[in-house]
Amino acid sequence: MHFGHVLITGGAGFVGSQLLKRLEPISDHIYVIDDLSSGRHEAVVDSKKVTFYQESYTNEDFLEEVLPRVEWVFHLACSSLTHSVLDMRKDFHTNLFGAFLLLEKTKALCPSLKRMVYTSTASVYGNASVRPTPESFYHISTPYSASKFSAEHYFQVYSHMYNMPITMLRLSNVFGPGQLITNPYCGVVAKFFDAVEKKEPISIYGDGTQSRDFSYIEDVIDAILIAASHKDSIGKLYNIGSGIETSVQQLAAHISTVAGFIDYPTVSLPKRVIDNVHHRSVNNSLIKKELQWAPRHTLRQGLEETYNWLKKKG
Repeated sequence: MHFGHVLITGGAGFVGSQLLKRLEPISDHIYVIDDLSSGRHEAVVDSKKVTFYQESYTNEDFLEEVLPRVEWVFHLACSSLTHSVLDMRKDFHTNLFGAFLLLEKTKALCPSLKRMVYTSTASVYGNASVRPTPESFYHISTPYSASKFSAEHYFQVYSHMYNMPITMLRLSNVFGPGQLITNPYCGVVAKFFDAVEKKEPISIYGDGTQSRDFSYIEDVIDAILIAASHKDSIGKLYNIGSGIETSVQQLAAHISTVAGFIDYPTVSLPKRVIDNVHHRSVNNSLIKKELQWAPRHTLRQGLEETYNWLKKKG
C-alpha cells in the first residue's frame, strides 16, 4: 500500500497524529493542517516528508494553496462533542461549513484526487433502539452529531453528483497510545488512567451503567487505511467499532486491574448535558464483509497496550 501526496486535517490530534505515523513511511509527502485548538504540535512526526501548518481548514485562501499539491485527503479535524454544547455556532462553522468548504475546494483544485476519507462519529446513533446499530440508523441528539451527520450528507452528494472518490467512516469511542489528558476533550479511558496514576478516585458521571463501544486506535487506523485504498469502498459509509458494549463501571474495573489494583475507588458525579446516550454499540458487519476489516485487539489488550505506553511516557 503506497500513498503519494497526502493532506490530513486535524493531523496533530489523537487519531490524526496516529494516522500520520502510519502514513509517513508509505507516502511521498504529507501536509498536516491543525489549528492546535486541541491538538499538539509535538504529536506531529518530525520528518522531511511532513509539512505542518498551524492553520484552520476553514481558511479558504489556505486551502487554495495546499489542495492542488495533494491526491489523498483525510478529513479528521472537527469541533468536539463537549465543545459543541458550549458553542453551537462554532460547532456548525467548523464541522459543517468547514466540511462543505473542503469538499468544494477539493473538487475544484484536486484533479488527480485518488481518495477522500471523512471520519464521522457513532454519536449520530444517539440512544439507538437497535444495537449493535447498523449504518442505516440515526438518532440525532446533540449539536455535534447534527453537524457531523449533516456533513456526511454533503460528502454523499459530492460523491454521487461529481463522482468524487469518497469514503465515510463512523468511529466509535477511540482510545489508545497518543491520547493525552492534556487534551480537554480526551476520552474516558485516558481520564481513568490519569486518575489511577495520580491515585485519585475514578470519576464516573451518572450511575456508571451507561455503555460504549470502545475502539483501539491501531484497529481504527487499520480501518482508515483499508477504506482509503480499497476499490469497493468508494461512495460507502462504514461503522468502525467492536460491536461490544462495555459499561463505564466495567471499564473502570478493567483499568484498575490493568494498573495492578483491586476494587479501585470510584466517585459518582452528576450527569452532564452531553450525557444523554445510555448505551451504544455499532454493527461492523458491513466493513467486515466488504473490506475484510475486523478489530485485532480485545478491549483488555488495548488497555494493556495503552497502560504500557503511558508508563514508558511517564
